[in-house]
Amino acid sequence: MIRAEEVVVAAIGWGGAGLLLTAYAMASTERIHAGGRAFQLLNLFGAAALTVNSGYHQAWPSALLNTAWIVIGLAALTRRPPRLP
Repeated sequence: MIRAEEVVVAAIGWGGAGLLLTAYAMASTERIHAGGRAFQLLNLFGAAALTVNSGYHQAWPSALLNTAWIVIGLAALTRRPPRLP
């Protein structure tokens, strides 16, 4: 029998995959800027959700990849634009 916990983790994983695909599709069709805040946030939350799912299933390469994805997204969101002279 499937436990409720497994259903929740699966839903989180599918939601994360959906967020990453949405970010990619929207950037590819130029509906959002690939380096913009919306793109970074979609990727950040998508990667976080997939990290939960990967960790639960002990898929460590995927969990590590998504953790790196989170770090990159956080760095992109926190960097400051260059100052003009």
